[in-house]
Parts: sequence; C-alpha cells; structure tokens
Amino acid sequence: MFRKPPSRVPKDAQIGETATGQALRIRVLPAIGDIAAASWDACAGGADANPFTRHAFLSALEASKSATARTGWQPQHLVAEAEDGTVIGAAPCYLKSHSRGEYVFDRGWAEAYERAGGSYYPKLQVAVPFTPAAGRRFMVAPGADVETTRTALARGLVELAKLRDASSAHITFMTEAEWRALGELGFLQRTDQQFHWDNGGFATFDDFLAALSSRKRKTIRRERRDALANGIEVVWLTGAALTEAAWDAFFAFYIDTGSRKWGSPYLTREFFSRIGQTMADATVLIMARRAGRFIAGAINFIGDGALFGRHWGAVEHHPFLHFEICYYQAIEFAISRKLSRVEAGAQGEHKLARGYLPSTTYSAHYIADPGFRRAVGDYLKRERAYVEAAGRELLDASPFRKDFGGGDQAKQEFADEDAGF
Repeated sequence: MFRKPPSRVPKDAQIGETATGQALRIRVLPAIGDIAAASWDACAGGADANPFTRHAFLSALEASKSATARTGWQPQHLVAEAEDGTVIGAAPCYLKSHSRGEYVFDRGWAEAYERAGGSYYPKLQVAVPFTPAAGRRFMVAPGADVETTRTALARGLVELAKLRDASSAHITFMTEAEWRALGELGFLQRTDQQFHWDNGGFATFDDFLAALSSRKRKTIRRERRDALANGIEVVWLTGAALTEAAWDAFFAFYIDTGSRKWGSPYLTREFFSRIGQTMADATVLIMARRAGRFIAGAINFIGDGALFGRHWGAVEHHPFLHFEICYYQAIEFAISRKLSRVEAGAQGEHKLARGYLPSTTYSAHYIADPGFRRAVGDYLKRERAYVEAAGRELLDASPFRKDFGGGDQAKQEFADEDAGF
C-alpha cells in the first residue's frame, strides 16, 4: 500500500500565470470530498456536461470504496487555484499500483520496463476509473484562461510524478484539443478507436434503418425480432424508477459478467445506490424482463449531448439480446431524447454492422526515464499510423448507404421490405 501523501505539493510552486499575470497554485487533494462539489463542477461543466467527471460520480467511486488506495486507485486530484483561492481548474488523478480498469493498455510497457530493471509502478493516471469514455481531463472553469490553466495542471502533474517517485503519468480518454496541447508540451501521444453511433437527425429507429444498406437493415430487423422472441420485454428505468430492487437485479448481472471478464468486478453494490441517489436523472437502466422478472440489463449515463453505454450483464442468455439491450435500445433512447450520439464503450468491431462507426480516442503520456521515453515514442509513432489506417478501412465497411441522407430509393426499398418483398 502507498503511504498517505501530503495534501499539498510542497512549496506550492508558482507554475503558471493567467493572462493578467495572476499567479496560479496547484494543490493535490487526497479525496474528492476535500473540494466543494460546486467548485469542482464549475470546472467540469455542470450537470449537463460529461457525467463521469462530475463530482457526484467521482464521489460515488470513492465513498463506495470502488476507487481507493486499497483497490490501487489512490486519489491525487489536481486543483488549480487563483491567488484568492478560487478554483479555476481541476483534473481527476490517481496514484496507481497496477494497470487494471483503464482500457488504454500499457501492460506491455510495464513488463518491458521491469525486464530492463526499472519499476513501472507506482504511476499517475489522469482518468475516470473503470470508464473508457472521452471527455475533458484538464478541466477549466468558465472565464479562466484555458491554455494557461491547462498548462499549469500538466506541469503540476509532472511535478507530482517526481514527488511520488512515479515512473510515468498518463492522461487517458482526453479530448483531441487537450491531446494536441499536451503534445506541444512534450507529452507522448497515443491514439486508439471506439465505435460510436451518430444521430443523423433521425426521428425514429425506422429512419435510422432507412439510412442503412438493405442487407444490414434486414439483419438488424431479424436480430431484434429474435432477441425478444421468448416473451421478453424491455423497459427503460431512470429517475425515480431506479429503485433499490432494480439496482439489486442489475448488480447481479454486473457481478456475473465482471467475474467472467475480470475475475473481480471493480464496482461495489454501494456505488450503484449512490449514483441512484445523486445522479438518477443522468442514469438509465435498460432492462429485459421475462415472466415477471429482470433477466438482463445495461447501465447508461446521459450528458454532453450523448448516451454513454457502460456495463451489461444477464442471468439468462438469449440470441441477440446483448445487441438489443446495449445497441438498438440505446439508439432508440438517444433518438427519443434527441441526443447527438451513443458511445458504446471500448472496442468491438462487431458494433460496426449495427451502425456504430469508428471514432478516434486520445491519450497522452509522460515517461520520466529518457531511454524508455524514446522507445515508447517510437512505438507510438507506428501505432498511430496503424490506428489511422485501420479507421479508414473500417469506414469503408460502413453499413450506411452510399447515398446516406435518404432519398426516394431508400424509402421505396424500406417499404418493399415491410411488405415482405
């Protein structure tokens, strides 16, 4: 276990200035509860911004003992303050003793560094634990100078890595703008891809289907029909409908899947109760019910104009039910709420045939050892080229019609299929 660190970087180094010359101070918080929710959320963007960087979400992770020093996620949140103590920037940061729960894989780096005689852990991770969803990581309050505040947080991260004897610092699932800015500061740059569904102004799920090629459209219709063939119905639970009984059912699904995938699920039962209390209107359970009991479900979060799909599980297994709950129902929900996109989590080229297209994700990395930094930098240069080429190839296999956007021919084909032609 790590020793409990001091709550303040020694000497509160003056590491940045605003455009008006006001000095910035970087503090390190050992718990998200050490900052007022209003101050943190002012930087994060408020209730309508990315749900995962909200104070309530991060607090639920820590208070439920899902993300703590004991689980290898020791909070070290960075906060940038003006001279009068006003919080103008923040970054969710953790001291890590392993690389689990990150979804940007560096285990190969760790093994290589340790074979060379180095110690890869501890390391610093600017991220949302267990959450492969993109969003701002160096968050800046409205009215503050973005470039200066972001630079101060980045430099503070490097100083913190030195103070904690960390081999490296990693910022994962960041925005492209942040990625480019940190590249200019000397951080190594990495890319990967996920699959997202974009709402092309669809009014109904049938409108979305009409934008697909005939073959893909027929496949999706068949999968949806077969998924619900055994008397299964689907319900959306949000707000007051998120009862403890619903959470009990979903947690059983989560435990089943988590035990098979990771050996030990990351999130505790208390975590779900806490977000049900503090983020009910930003949380959606899409649940399948058969013979009066829930048999499968997926948890989703709303914010930043998007629906973010996270965890799925089931106690009964039916053909295509996973696709129905996680992908098709998510699209239905997004259309009904006029959300701009659905982000369906990490990896999964099988999502492409279901209307989810490749989208680049970004991470940046500081590595203290110069020789190791050069080796990783060379690797990342080749990896970025591969990711870019793979993305182009996947887009060429898009299920959407070449004349995507509609047209009389698409409408006629759709009508013919309805008529059984």
